[in-house]
Amino acid sequence: MNAKPHVAVVGATGAVGIEMIKTLEKRNFPVGKLTLLASARSVGKKLKFRGTDVTVTELTKDSFKGIDIALFSAGGGISKEFAPIAARAGCVVVDNSSAFRMDDNVPLVVPEVNAFDVRWHKGIIANPNCTTAITLMALYPLHAAFSCKRIFASSYQAVSGTGAKAIAELERQVDQIVKGQPVTKEVYPHQIAFNVLPHVDSFLPTGYTKEEMKMENEGRKIMHHPAFKASVTCVRVPVYRSHSIAVSAEFDKPVTVEAARAVLKQAPGLDLVDEPENKKYPMPLFTSEKYNCEVGRIRKDCAFDNGLCFWVSGDQLLKGAALNAVQIAEELVK
Repeated sequence: MNAKPHVAVVGATGAVGIEMIKTLEKRNFPVGKLTLLASARSVGKKLKFRGTDVTVTELTKDSFKGIDIALFSAGGGISKEFAPIAARAGCVVVDNSSAFRMDDNVPLVVPEVNAFDVRWHKGIIANPNCTTAITLMALYPLHAAFSCKRIFASSYQAVSGTGAKAIAELERQVDQIVKGQPVTKEVYPHQIAFNVLPHVDSFLPTGYTKEEMKMENEGRKIMHHPAFKASVTCVRVPVYRSHSIAVSAEFDKPVTVEAARAVLKQAPGLDLVDEPENKKYPMPLFTSEKYNCEVGRIRKDCAFDNGLCFWVSGDQLLKGAALNAVQIAEELVK
């Protein structure tokens, strides 16, 4: 890998694409040259990188000549079509969509958990689902110490996980309600303002949604733990940014709150915020635009013989997407 790689961001004008550009700059990633790619309707837009305007160009089959690393965040369809083309052109793709996550030939990586899997890539590396990534930041260190059998979890997912249009929808609906106007909806099937929707992604024949099954399927692959089980309910909440997850986890080895706290204090990319007596616990308000995830509300689970409950919150545009992708690129440059 080139010491100063030529980096492309695909889907540069989207919510995650913009965060990718900011993250490359903030983390001083050794970008030799930056190319911004998007669909025809975004061509000509200018985005700032290191104080300079970079013009967005159109994504085509010939876009990847001479590019070393491409960070993709333009949806599964685009990834399926263009990631193999980029890989054939000698570029390493870090893909933020679900297109390749469960492909046996593609590493699925959270660097704090399984950075070593980057080594066996064949041109494409997958970024995990945002809710899964944020949950694993707290769950994996506990699994490494106490061996996790299964979890029951509920997510509280911000609208920015759906994209810029969903942020606008929440803003618009709050304004409509305050002004006593009829509420209009385009993005979600129901009003999201002052409401919660137990519906993230499409429903499967089992009654779970695709999003809910990602925790089990992707969790098994990332943690190299094929017996891991997760029963999850994913909920969209009227929050702009940062997903939160309530987790009840059952372990093989005896676990105490003190032992769990000691493990979580040492965990990379995670801050322990657990002082309920001082009303201190993780919240979307304080994890938004922050690289580290936060974990708190740690307690013995009174429904399991050997379990813990905890609450984790993290910025799904960052650790759930852009930051994780840039961290994978950092592993590639190493």
